[in-house]
Amino acid sequence: MAYIVKLELWLSAVILICITIFCCSLGKAQEETVPESGVAGGDPTQIVAKALLCFNDKYVYSSCEQSYRLTESGNINVPPDYTDKYCNGPCLTETNLVLDCIENIMLHFKFYNKATIQDIRDTIKAGCSHGPEKGNFNVSKHIQTQGSSAYRAAYKVLFGLGLMVMVRGLLLADL
Repeated sequence: MAYIVKLELWLSAVILICITIFCCSLGKAQEETVPESGVAGGDPTQIVAKALLCFNDKYVYSSCEQSYRLTESGNINVPPDYTDKYCNGPCLTETNLVLDCIENIMLHFKFYNKATIQDIRDTIKAGCSHGPEKGNFNVSKHIQTQGSSAYRAAYKVLFGLGLMVMVRGLLLADL
């Protein structure tokens, strides 16, 4: 009988340690990026609005056809048969100018599809390469965002609860 009580105490201690390890970060705030710009104390909505103006700047986008331009949603609509013309013509240059314009206004800009400026650059590099991804300008394949923090927190809680129920069930089964 003393052996069962001692085993139950050890298992309770292990469960408590597991819960602490897996669930200890629930109260911590996730790192959110605040729009950063060269303007100190700027209104975030004005900063974003200014960054979005880069898409409509007639001096930046002057030669590239409207249908092949980078959009505010983060998409690049280049058909495979237009790839060489896009990559060797004014569209690539003007798209890079738009990305530079956005980056100069706001460092951590995210498009509507959650892509970052680097995700767009990676997509363009892959789409204009001579490898297997040539002609593929699907930005969603290059998005580097992590999963939702709410999902990760819920997963940790459910894992801890499941572990507690299983161990408790094992202890009761022995009695």
